[in-house]
Amino acid sequence: MKKELFEKNWQKWRKGELQIHFIHTGVAESILFIFPDGTTMLNDCGDYPALTRWQYAVPVVPGPERLAGDWIARYAQRVLPENAAIRNGKPLIDYMYLSHFHCDHCGTPHWQCIKDDGDRLPGCYRSGFALAAEALAFDTAVDRDWPGTGERKAQDLEHCHEHMHRIYDALRQRDGLKNEKFRLGADDQFILRYAPADFPDFKVHNFIANGRIFRQDGTIKDVYAEEAKHTDIFNENGMSTGFILTYGDFTFFTGGDWDDAPITGTDGGKINIDDALAEELFQVDVAKINHHGFRNMSDKLVAALAPRVWVANISNTREVSEDALERICDRKNYPGARTVFPCVFADSRIEAAQGKDYLQYIAPETFGKGCHVVITVPAGGKEYRVTCIDAADESMTIKGEYQFACQE
Repeated sequence: MKKELFEKNWQKWRKGELQIHFIHTGVAESILFIFPDGTTMLNDCGDYPALTRWQYAVPVVPGPERLAGDWIARYAQRVLPENAAIRNGKPLIDYMYLSHFHCDHCGTPHWQCIKDDGDRLPGCYRSGFALAAEALAFDTAVDRDWPGTGERKAQDLEHCHEHMHRIYDALRQRDGLKNEKFRLGADDQFILRYAPADFPDFKVHNFIANGRIFRQDGTIKDVYAEEAKHTDIFNENGMSTGFILTYGDFTFFTGGDWDDAPITGTDGGKINIDDALAEELFQVDVAKINHHGFRNMSDKLVAALAPRVWVANISNTREVSEDALERICDRKNYPGARTVFPCVFADSRIEAAQGKDYLQYIAPETFGKGCHVVITVPAGGKEYRVTCIDAADESMTIKGEYQFACQE
């Protein structure tokens, strides 16, 4: 249900609220979480050279005069709790969490030069997390592979792996950063740090990592080892980490870029890893669309998640792809209502979608230059709202807002 606007500009976090901010820049994925007690987590902070998208590029917002990591840090500074801790003169983010090693999620050393002066991070390329760290401090970093390359080497890991380890080295020196490996199956890694006793119904459950799924019966399914022909080189997207967050009745799923081309099975047939994931999932209220919705999201996965709200960060006009949108919006997959928030749905996509059934499900606030999409769950976790904040500038102007009850 859509609400009429009740305030022109965004109001800051209040204790007891869970907030999930999908920060839109047009070239990166980045999600800022503010947990009910004020614990904060920056989930990915990437960058991508928009010019290489050619005709598929979407507008870089708020503008090209800054890079994505800078815009992301500025956004975070606007919405962080007013009593956020300060470390080395910078607002402190409790968790730096990387879903996987791709430049649109962490930045890259392949462009932007090393800078060692002023407030810049020594020895680091000014891209993604490194650029954000010029304005923000971080306490604990979590990724799928720490401390090295012992976990499933991917074809396209090396340059981003090097980039992140430069950042870790610099932040250990500057902020006293602590590093942890993402622990599959854990529900005590991303925790409330300030008032956990006040919110016992909040939990982050680590669900997928390195091609493995934590089953509901407590065992681990290794998709590649159990079902695929042996390989020593993996697709980094398929190594993505992800979790299920619960707060009261509210449930949220993120799977990073969990995706892979159909892989060859032990019997010679093809395996869809989305289908393998679907077998262990359940219905949620809000789901992040895996891998920006690029030619993925199988019918089985859509039906398993069956959320009221779908959200995706977007970095080119081929995301969310038409085939994925058709599956997401197909009522044969699940009959319930749904609204899709792709952060930006470009003018060219609107024109091409005329007459298509899925267009009715896409939030119109995402048209034009797009918007930041914010999920807010009040204390109690019985309902939530989705707020679309204009991404064309830094005014934090609300374009639209939707109110939903949590699914039972």
